[in-house]
Amino acid sequence: MEAVFDRSGRGSPAIVDLTGAAGIGKSRLVGEFCRRAGQRGATVLRGRATEYEQHLPFQPFADAFADADDRDPSAASELLAVLSPAPRGLTIGPSPATDPPTVDRFALHRSTARLLAQLGTTGLVVALDDMHWADPASLELLDHLVRHPVPGPVVLLVSRRDRQTPPALTVALTRGLDTGSVIRIALPPLPERECVEGLAPDLPRVRAAQLYAASEGNPLYFLSLLHAHREGAAPGHGASSTATGDGCDGLPAGLGPLLLNELTPLTPSQRRTLEVVAVLGDHATPSVTGATARRTDAELDGDLDALARRDLVRAGPGGRLMLRHPVLRTLVYESTASWRRIDIHRTAAVELARTGAPAVARAPHIERSVTTWDTEAVAVLRQAADETASTAPTSCAHWLAAVLRLLPDTAEHAAERRRLMLRRARALGVAGGLRESRELLHQVISTSGPDEAGVRVSAVVLCALVERHLGRYPEAIALLRRELTREAGPSPADRVSIGLELGSSAPHNTPYPQVREEMSRTLSAARDLEDVPGEAGALALAAFGEAYEGGTATAAGLAGQAAELMDGLPDGDLTPLCEPLARLGWAEAFLGRFTDAERHADRGLEIARRSGQVYLLPLLLLCKAHVRIQTCRLPSARQLADEAEDIARGTGSSELLSFALANKAQVLVVASAPGDPEALSAAEEAVSGMGPSDNWRASMAWCMLGYAALTGGDPHRARDALLRAGGEDLHGLQPSMRPLFLELLVTAALLTGDAGSASAWAERAHKEADRLGLPLQRASALRSAAQLALHGGDPVTAATLLSEAVEECARSGAVFWEARSLLLAAPVLAAAGYAARGEAMRERGHRLATTGGAHLLAGLAAATTAGAPAAPEGSGIPQRLMSLTAREREVAALVAEGLTNQAIADRLYLSPRTVETHLSRVYRKTDIASRAALAALMARR
Repeated sequence: MEAVFDRSGRGSPAIVDLTGAAGIGKSRLVGEFCRRAGQRGATVLRGRATEYEQHLPFQPFADAFADADDRDPSAASELLAVLSPAPRGLTIGPSPATDPPTVDRFALHRSTARLLAQLGTTGLVVALDDMHWADPASLELLDHLVRHPVPGPVVLLVSRRDRQTPPALTVALTRGLDTGSVIRIALPPLPERECVEGLAPDLPRVRAAQLYAASEGNPLYFLSLLHAHREGAAPGHGASSTATGDGCDGLPAGLGPLLLNELTPLTPSQRRTLEVVAVLGDHATPSVTGATARRTDAELDGDLDALARRDLVRAGPGGRLMLRHPVLRTLVYESTASWRRIDIHRTAAVELARTGAPAVARAPHIERSVTTWDTEAVAVLRQAADETASTAPTSCAHWLAAVLRLLPDTAEHAAERRRLMLRRARALGVAGGLRESRELLHQVISTSGPDEAGVRVSAVVLCALVERHLGRYPEAIALLRRELTREAGPSPADRVSIGLELGSSAPHNTPYPQVREEMSRTLSAARDLEDVPGEAGALALAAFGEAYEGGTATAAGLAGQAAELMDGLPDGDLTPLCEPLARLGWAEAFLGRFTDAERHADRGLEIARRSGQVYLLPLLLLCKAHVRIQTCRLPSARQLADEAEDIARGTGSSELLSFALANKAQVLVVASAPGDPEALSAAEEAVSGMGPSDNWRASMAWCMLGYAALTGGDPHRARDALLRAGGEDLHGLQPSMRPLFLELLVTAALLTGDAGSASAWAERAHKEADRLGLPLQRASALRSAAQLALHGGDPVTAATLLSEAVEECARSGAVFWEARSLLLAAPVLAAAGYAARGEAMRERGHRLATTGGAHLLAGLAAATTAGAPAAPEGSGIPQRLMSLTAREREVAALVAEGLTNQAIADRLYLSPRTVETHLSRVYRKTDIASRAALAALMARR
């Protein structure tokens, strides 16, 4: 652990996963490490999770940050402000929200990481004890810190019992082990010599050995046996956890009775005070403890003195009282008579209310003490749900479940029950509990009465949204269409809401033409109602559908109308239209209107964060990332893609996560050096998460796998992935981007020696680009044609085509593709006899690529550099060819002559696969990514 501290901030693992059984000495070790780190000048923050407060959000982190005031009061107060409950509501789905601004929990994660970095400029240790009891919000935050380690000399120490750890935490820490950000230390039993000499040096050796054998090296158990021995109690012999199984809370079976035996000498008042401390947990300050135990100050002092002398109660951080060990708290709490526990919880809730504690602090005591409908108690539970909605939706859902348990199951309260179920379903959806959310929504839909049309339609629309995130598009569409055809039928306003959700199903698993008529009816209904927001939403969804399908002229008109209406609406009116606003941004991105797309994505992000529509954030973030890829601002594009991935993981939607990973793979391909394994890994995870789906998002995932494989030097896999994405006749490739994907297929085909397929796909790319009329897609088709011209030995034609591609890209504002076209054109122009023009193109392409962080193009820029270091005098071989073997240079020379892989194989009496292997090695050694660049390099020999 000290070695981790020494190496922190230098790229080594900075997260320690400390595991071991209860009582093995984890907390003791953590305490010693924190003491030493403090002596070395580090800021040390220590917090712990507690067993009976698992729905208090961020409890271990807030506990740790509360101790930061001494070192950096400003940072500490800011951290506590970030982690404090926000009394705001959180919605998922297209329902209006009028609440004040909220902080979404994912923004909170990033803020916390930034503040930790600020606090740790000179060294920071954050030690979190007993994280097997951590609340879900803390687990999400910890998962973020594992996947995005805080930069600088910051060590995060996590202590937990392995067998009681929630799966989410185990997965997060194990992923950190795989990526190298986490180091795991598992504490074994204490050896007999150290145990006996350290804890019982005065005990006869035979008796000490007996106690050690019974304890199996667990120090807590050994100390309890030792206490029993010295008190003259019979410790028993059934203590072995391996022989007799585990007892309470995973403890050795004999430990509980031994610890409880320590309570036997206590007076009734001392026992009651001890029980109050156990029940109160982190709220056990002397004042609250005295009031809850109904003891005077003098009586409480007497009880606490006696308990302290027996080392049952100790002083904790902030003047709180705490039991000697969490195991002891568990045993005392569970052994307290149930009626007594209820009374303590009830009294504690009253006392905390008197002291002004927030509802979220009082809610656990109310939940454990109120068993019948109590208006005041339920109001506190509702308020606790409000306080945790935006930052800890799992806790919000928990408190709403507590309200539902108390609500009488009568006809009088049936409508209220459905409203609460609808609200809880929203919270569960935000928290990632999509299936449980769906189950609740089906109950609401099936039991809603004729006078609850509003609740029913809200449940239907929300359920369709949840079905979409579960990848169940047919079910979502069937549910919406059934609602539209119900006998009573929805109101005109509800019909608009249903129509907007129905339009949102395309082009995922439903081609837009199948809902085009419904979108037209929705637009007409909104106009008849003079519902401007509804009209804007319908126009935006229609623009997206048409743009995706390649109906660029129609899409451009619809997008212009939608933008004009949305730009004139206040944010409050756009809150229920956040998804159509996101779709408008994507439509504009497909049409090459990059400035408008980013503007609308930014506005959508602001509204979605404020209204708590977390599920929309990835769609908006990825739209903005897509724009920044095209305009070659890649460092920020990667940050946006990372954030989208974080949020998608938190939603529980595997399809949304796959879409985020596919877009992240695209960023990584262009922002990394050719062949970087991270891009391929992201694309592979995206494809794996989509399963057998064949919708838009699945197609995108397979296309990005092909893109990553191609830049990684595996054209066969690239071709297979792209054909899997396109399906029969390649109709599965996104129509508005099909020329770009066909360009990848042309490249892969030429690299594998399939000139026939390359020619057919290049011709199709030309036709598709002409139909679309988009400069970026025309440029792609031109690059495909240029590849064929080069393959046929016609550099003059190739130079002309690539020069036209450069002009088209410059006209579109797609800086990345302009840089790529420039760098592809440079050596071809030189080969065609236009050396000066080629050098000018190379310089401009290199400048655009390096300014934008496009490391993929850096290799291409290097390959086109005219002033490469010279080879040894007289060799006639450029320096970058010197590393090639004779056979590899021979293959490269034949490529420069324009021969296909098959022709090279025939001439050299090799198999085509062997030629491909040689060629892949040539690309890797020379840092070249295309046959054209290789030909240019060979021409300088």
